[in-house]
Amino acid sequence: MRHAVTTSVAAILLGLAATAAQAEVKFGALYPFSGQLALLGEESARGLELAVEEINAAGGVQGEKVVLVRGDAVDNNQAIGEARRLISLERVAAVFGTYSSARSIAASQVAELSGVPYFELGAVADEVTGRGLKFLYRTNPTAEDMAKLAVEMIVNKVAAGLGKKPEELKIGIIYEDSNYGTSVAGHQKKYAAAAKLNVVTSQAYPAATVDMSSLVLDLKRRGIDVVLQTSYQNDSVLFLQQANEAGFKPGAIIGGGGGYSMQPTADAVGHGVIEGVLDTDFTQFLVNTKYTPGIEGFVEAYKKKYNSGPRSGHSLNNYVGAKIILQELNKTKGFTPETITKAMKAIDVKPGATAVGYGFKFGANNQNERAAMMGMQWQNGKLVTVYPDEAAVSTMQLRK
Repeated sequence: MRHAVTTSVAAILLGLAATAAQAEVKFGALYPFSGQLALLGEESARGLELAVEEINAAGGVQGEKVVLVRGDAVDNNQAIGEARRLISLERVAAVFGTYSSARSIAASQVAELSGVPYFELGAVADEVTGRGLKFLYRTNPTAEDMAKLAVEMIVNKVAAGLGKKPEELKIGIIYEDSNYGTSVAGHQKKYAAAAKLNVVTSQAYPAATVDMSSLVLDLKRRGIDVVLQTSYQNDSVLFLQQANEAGFKPGAIIGGGGGYSMQPTADAVGHGVIEGVLDTDFTQFLVNTKYTPGIEGFVEAYKKKYNSGPRSGHSLNNYVGAKIILQELNKTKGFTPETITKAMKAIDVKPGATAVGYGFKFGANNQNERAAMMGMQWQNGKLVTVYPDEAAVSTMQLRK
């Protein structure tokens, strides 16, 4: 009899263990983990991982442990293939990603056709949300936000800092020719025209280019005062290095995200070369913490897990976006596409209440209508926030 009871207890314990093991919900983590965009792809994914660890430590979502299944979006075709694998074979409830606009556009189409929610936490191109997809939600600021802020900075700060009126400046726009660069550049031209700025030239180039010397010399010959570059890391480094070699020193260089927000970029080109360069981008870490509550805790958690400080604000933006989404899913029941999309429509977070400063509310085309960017500048080897004034920790420094 004792043997029978022991066997029954063992069976019950095994059943409980099996039940506990099943209390998991899978989400895809689709980023470029290898290839040319791997550095920022991995940095973005780290933010998602930290959000998931924090959520799981608090009991998970709806009592279930969140499990991330990685997919490597090394290029557009791979992004499509990995999205199919995550959805069809791994049976993820939704996909988080993806940093690269081109990869996001390709992969989210797969998710849409499969009826699976896709959460974009970092890609900025217009087409990401501009296709009117039902299951795609974007938490981060957009290409238009980036371009609008750059022009606003020129009009409100840069022109005066250079001792000129805004309309007297010669503006040069250069950009990598994928969805990302073309989206930002298009809006830059639109807002520059509205502000009556003089855009002397607008030139695209392949992100994988290995020589920008002719472009640099053309900008120098035209007497460009302000360069707006929308780029990834490699082309950011290349432009800054070759501009320095050619003795091209415009009054201001304003980068559009990508490599311009990364400490490794500054280290690669040299702190003396990048000194004074501006950047319009996601919230970074040297910022007024009263405007970004929780940012210091994120930095501490990042350092503890990865044994170094964050390399870019991309990790922070992915962390905050993912955390908001997972917290909202914890308020509902189930993980069906209909349940998830209904939950997203209920999100309502006011500006000034998150570690990125901006708020969260999905509006037209499921874009976070409260997302916003900030203006930064490289000063003494660090990227410090200089715009807007309420978020700034330093003043913008320009040479006349």
